[in-house]
Amino acid sequence: MTSCDILVIGAGAAGIFAAIHAGEKGKQVIVLEKSQKTLSKVRISGGGRCNLTHRPMPLSDWVKNYPRGGKKLKQVFKFWDSADTMDWFTSRGVSLKIEDDGRVFPVSDYSGDVANALLLAAKTAGVTILTGQGVEKIEPNDRGFEVRVNGDNVFYARSVIVATGGSPTMRGMEIWKSLGLKCIPPVPSLFTFNIPERELNKLMGLSVNPAKVYLPEHNMDFTGPVLITHWGLSGPAVLKLSAFAARLLAGCNYKFVVRVQWVADQTQAQIFQTLEGNMQLGNFNKFALPQRLWLYLCARAGVSTDKRVTELSGKDKNKLAEILLNDRYQAIGKSTFKEEFVTAGGIDLGEIDLRDFSAKKIPGLHFVGEVLDIDGITGGFNFQAAWAAGKLAGEGASDF
Repeated sequence: MTSCDILVIGAGAAGIFAAIHAGEKGKQVIVLEKSQKTLSKVRISGGGRCNLTHRPMPLSDWVKNYPRGGKKLKQVFKFWDSADTMDWFTSRGVSLKIEDDGRVFPVSDYSGDVANALLLAAKTAGVTILTGQGVEKIEPNDRGFEVRVNGDNVFYARSVIVATGGSPTMRGMEIWKSLGLKCIPPVPSLFTFNIPERELNKLMGLSVNPAKVYLPEHNMDFTGPVLITHWGLSGPAVLKLSAFAARLLAGCNYKFVVRVQWVADQTQAQIFQTLEGNMQLGNFNKFALPQRLWLYLCARAGVSTDKRVTELSGKDKNKLAEILLNDRYQAIGKSTFKEEFVTAGGIDLGEIDLRDFSAKKIPGLHFVGEVLDIDGITGGFNFQAAWAAGKLAGEGASDF
């Protein structure tokens, strides 16, 4: 039997940040981690570089990057925004840089610098981290909470902060449902589109920026970089679309039509104006598309690349404009986007007091991170939600 002031379940970004802020308040804090590793997602995110937040921007713009939870997070980010996150890491020796697309990384491009800063801060705050500790049951009582771990071990704590991450199925939420908390069924968010189009897949590695990706059946679209992969389409525009359409696409079992506008900044009239000159169509590059993609699109439109542009008929130009503006594919399935995978779903935010991320029905019990029905698009937004919630929960649990 082990007792402490505050028990944190989960040694990810939100859990460790909460533990740090609780420890800095002078509380005895123990972190329990089911696996043998701490801060796993911090270490692998951004291809091992760790996109830890996004450049500061007005709150009204920030919350637009959260398909779920954005409006309610607005009040949270008033207390801890991306500028605060950057200041916190910079003050602990992690030099940061803002890339052109707004993502924030350590100058070193090494996620270990972020993880080490967090672990050092936790150690300095007196936090104890225990790995290999799988929590099986949480029971509130008149003294706080009894937490059963690995069958036999029991921890007692005045407050508990849950930071276990997202669950792919409702089974992983049974422990929270047993406490009377409403949970939203999880579905994947941030995934790429599987498109079994052999000739397209041969173009793997090519990208277009900007391109517009539509889901015509759901009247949703996003514009940005699009990457062709050996299984279909990926890139920021696709990932953003997958996040906002997560439940819709789950509802159709990931069988849907994708429409791509390869020249996102042009109209049909502009395309007709551009299709001028005596150059052979196969060498025509005025749309700034990768050469192999241009040849593929011409073939897909049924227009010979041996023709000269001046030889194109009105019908040919219509075909080319249609394929550039309205290229359609049948998607069948999805693929997890590497380490950026998150879930849409979790504990209903209506159950949570966002001033300190405590459960309204169970004083002293707090939830942070992806265990909640909060998720953001790529670009550092999920981590920013984790830092903000962790700070408020850590301090709130200390004051309880």
